[in-house]
Amino acid sequence: MNKDELGRLYPITVVPYDANWTSQFKNEKQILMNMLSSEIALRIEHIGSTAVPNLSAKPTIDIFVEIPKENKVRELIISKMTQNNYIHMTEQNNYLMFVKGYSPKGLEKESFHIHMDTKDSDFFSDRAYFRDYLRANPTVAKQYEELKFNLAEIYKYDREAYTDNKADFVSKITKLAKEKL
Repeated sequence: MNKDELGRLYPITVVPYDANWTSQFKNEKQILMNMLSSEIALRIEHIGSTAVPNLSAKPTIDIFVEIPKENKVRELIISKMTQNNYIHMTEQNNYLMFVKGYSPKGLEKESFHIHMDTKDSDFFSDRAYFRDYLRANPTVAKQYEELKFNLAEIYKYDREAYTDNKADFVSKITKLAKEKL
């Protein structure tokens, strides 16, 4: 499937905040803990826009899982995750990433992006700073929400362009968060 076909199958849709996102995260966290054990899943956190109360978002739950540094653990994780119907996103080279809830007919009612890396991960720390800043600053969260709605309209079928066009805002707020939090 090419990029355009993928864009049509999984379009960018920003929806109003849903309080169920927190329980979806908690349920998925429990599934991951049961599957991976506490020796592999050292910490599991809800990140992304669905982790910010009252913020509209794409209805996909982003989860960060802190994993040990040993390379042999990565092979075990890939095996366990794929055996349990998570799709390994092999094109992601910076950390392990899996998705769940993507079907040949589009997104299912619940969908997840699982990001896995070590505790010193810039990916996680940057997203945690951004999340926490938005939680503490509803006005900035609303600005981000407006940006997301506008970009979702413009780039409905182009996930990369949608993400790329949010990058300056996210980077600016993350930098501010690191200075203030």
